[in-house]
Amino acid sequence: MARDLFSEVEKLLGASNAYIRRKAALCAMRIIRKVPDLQPSFLDRAKTLLSDRNHGVVLCGITLLTDICENDPEVTPQIRTYVPILVKSLKNLANAGYEPEYDVTGIADPFLQVKILRLFRVLGMGDVTTSEQINDILAQVATNTESSKNVGHSILYETVLTILDIEADTPLRVMGINILGKFLANRDNNIRYPYLIAYTDCSYVALNTLNKVVSLEPNAVQRHRNTILECLRDPDISIRRRALDLAFALINPENVRPLIRELLAFLEIADTEFKLNMTSQICIAADRYAPNKRWHVDTALRVLKLAGGYVREEILSSFIRLIGLTPELQMYTTQKLYASLKEDITQEGLTIAGVWCIGEYGEQVIKGGNYEEEELAKEVSTQPLHH
Repeated sequence: MARDLFSEVEKLLGASNAYIRRKAALCAMRIIRKVPDLQPSFLDRAKTLLSDRNHGVVLCGITLLTDICENDPEVTPQIRTYVPILVKSLKNLANAGYEPEYDVTGIADPFLQVKILRLFRVLGMGDVTTSEQINDILAQVATNTESSKNVGHSILYETVLTILDIEADTPLRVMGINILGKFLANRDNNIRYPYLIAYTDCSYVALNTLNKVVSLEPNAVQRHRNTILECLRDPDISIRRRALDLAFALINPENVRPLIRELLAFLEIADTEFKLNMTSQICIAADRYAPNKRWHVDTALRVLKLAGGYVREEILSSFIRLIGLTPELQMYTTQKLYASLKEDITQEGLTIAGVWCIGEYGEQVIKGGNYEEEELAKEVSTQPLHH
């Protein structure tokens, strides 16, 4: 049926009635999804829809072109030639005054703006020339869009996604990350996580998007570290999970001390399902970025005390190997483990590490001595413990 009717649908894309042109564009989308090899038949007609006076027709035309690009990437270079028309349309919308027919809380046709931005994302991805063509208009939309309304937040979020997916220049990417930081800092979840309704699996898009770009613009994301850490206390467990992933991605040699301190504080109150992954991630970060071995050992000891029952075997083996290779800290570590076991012997990882160290270095503990400059080693007896 699609092959029999596609030529009629193509003609109707040029009908004098705007309602029919719009419906024909939607019908063309259905046809190319069923029969992809018919896509070329609609390309030229779709271009004419971009200059239509009716916003509904333009919106359907852009949706049709986006569908064609996603179904057949080989056609994308041809559609990239339409970018100047799209830039002009978006600029007119961004600068438009009040138009009753398309106004939504003072913003001109946000639905059409979002559709154009999505098509920009598809066309600019991996293409420097196209990205350069749309950089300026993206900066203009990001700067001028009203940010005190939910409609504006939707446009800003779509702008950020486009900025981060195309080959945007560094200042523009930093601008996009700063917009996400503002979303996170807002206490209204509709703003912190825009498109809550439209995205079935992206309720927490701000954190997710920051996770995607932290490797590209780490310094820009670092500026929002405190806001990200605040999300660890959010009542929503999914938000905490996203924030935790991002917090670990932010760790580097310069911030390892404060970030690990925050993560240890969260480990103390974290949900059980977080603890196994957290203990591994904290110990791996400490191993990679530790400023000195004493801090490394203290961090591992803290993890064992807080969540010793959730420490993987390989992490425990790595800690024991660290003690074996650090003679100057063997007595200190063993004393700490001995004292911790006297308080709590229910943590499996803590117990295993403690028993191993006491078995290996117990004679040093019994001898006593200074294990900290300001603190004498506690006296340890050879008599068995009584519980």
